[in-house]
Amino acid sequence: MDSWGFLLELVVLLAVSLVFGGVLSRLGQSPLVGYLIAGMVLGGRGSLQVVRSEHDIEAIAEFGVALLLFSLGLEFSWRRLKGLGSSTLMSGVFQVVLTGILAAGAGILFGLGPAEAAAVGAMISLSSTATVFRVLIDRGEIDSLHGRNSVGILLVQDMAVVPLAILMAALGGGGASGEMAFAVPNFLAIAVGLVVFLYLFLNKVAVRVLAGLTLEQNRELTVLMAVALGLGSTWAAHAVGLSPALGAFIAGMFLGSSPFATQLRADIASLRVILLTLFFVSVGMVADPLWILKNFWFVFLVAVLIVAGKTAVVWGILRAMGRTGRASLATGMCLAQVGEFAFVLSKTGRLSGVVSEHTEMVVVSSAIMTLLFTPYLVQTAPRLATWAARWGRRAVGEAKRTGGAELFHHVVIVGFGPAGQAAGRALSGTGTPVLVLDLNPAARKPADSMSLMSQVGDATQLDVLEHAHVRTAKMVVITLPAHRPALTVLQHVRELAPHAPVIVRSRHQLHWSQFEAAGAHVIVGDEEEVGRSLAEKTLEQTAILGAAASGGGESAGHDAIG
Repeated sequence: MDSWGFLLELVVLLAVSLVFGGVLSRLGQSPLVGYLIAGMVLGGRGSLQVVRSEHDIEAIAEFGVALLLFSLGLEFSWRRLKGLGSSTLMSGVFQVVLTGILAAGAGILFGLGPAEAAAVGAMISLSSTATVFRVLIDRGEIDSLHGRNSVGILLVQDMAVVPLAILMAALGGGGASGEMAFAVPNFLAIAVGLVVFLYLFLNKVAVRVLAGLTLEQNRELTVLMAVALGLGSTWAAHAVGLSPALGAFIAGMFLGSSPFATQLRADIASLRVILLTLFFVSVGMVADPLWILKNFWFVFLVAVLIVAGKTAVVWGILRAMGRTGRASLATGMCLAQVGEFAFVLSKTGRLSGVVSEHTEMVVVSSAIMTLLFTPYLVQTAPRLATWAARWGRRAVGEAKRTGGAELFHHVVIVGFGPAGQAAGRALSGTGTPVLVLDLNPAARKPADSMSLMSQVGDATQLDVLEHAHVRTAKMVVITLPAHRPALTVLQHVRELAPHAPVIVRSRHQLHWSQFEAAGAHVIVGDEEEVGRSLAEKTLEQTAILGAAASGGGESAGHDAIG
């Protein structure tokens, strides 16, 4: 096909994706589902065959995944990645290994050979970074507890793509055990070398180049720089035999600590949207709609088993790591689908001969169905997890200095980050009993320094609020940054203490109406406070400049008279 015919196919794909994505968005679901359906209808086996350049489109779409991980790396700098905690990152390792083993066992029960079952386990162990991040960001839950847990596990999964690809090649007869023993340390050495190279290049060269550019006069320079760095790192990883997307993520992570991270992320946003749309369209093209219809109930059953199994695995691992039941279940539901990198592994397995055409069709079809489930699962995860927590194990926050005694007429501060600590300092010298409630044990240290009582617990669970004696509190201050957890806490507080005044922090003004409808007495908006502070500082600087100008004029006049 000539270049103009290929261009026409791209235009048709984007136009149909726009229509399908818009329809699904109007129905309250993620437009990603619409992009998948567009791919299934327009190209691939059993479709309308409108698009015939699926391989070219797939190659372009891979750049979209790379730019997505590059921008995610900018968001999650090395410092923030360490802040996720070793337990969260270890949870990701356990999740990949345990899910792979259980899925392989299920494959053997379904009649697959050991090698093919292991390959299926490798594919099913991964979740969808692009889909989960997109839905969490759209819902403002990326900073919630289950959002942070999901991020940590997803990043580990992305790092596991290359070892799993090596495993897939070995299972297909591409290497004996001795070759595998050589391949693993060789892979690690290459990975370390790439990380060192990217660190030195990005921190010693790229940052200095960015600082020397006249960005305020030439806005297009950061666009070019962002794309060059993102795709350049992708190529570098591919050139040394590593996951291209992993190279893009590492590059973004190193640049995430630079002052240019925010602008770089913004500059590639539009291009990333286009390429990611093509990626999900290309994923939809892999499936055969007619085959799925003929085998619908079998595919549906496999998809349900995958969702239930992955949810249970993540829940069990996080519970063993000390997470609350609610956060563990919500995280499991968010990660219950089969991810986009599974399609890459399926292609590797198919080419190496370890995965049959029928097995590939079953895995791909059920994987797409789990992706169709994902927006619904992420949307209902917090509410369903809260409901399950009420009827499951009782979550008890660890109290300090309360001795289990009943509290009366006290103030409960939910969340003890910078905003909560500011409220705590204001109340610490008033003689009013104050109880701090935060899921992070580190919050107890600043509470101790202010002589405040503290409990460790998830305030989105009704039982935890009851243990904090919210029923007898004279006031509740909710400072959680993510609006949905804050809204859940507010609804629980209104249920337990309908007449207690509640002050709620809102990061964005667009959420005020929801807090007002839920019964908040006072809403303190981050945007409003920033605007007020900017206005005050602007007036101060205006007065200073005016005084300086006035003083300079008088001085000039005196000099002239003298």
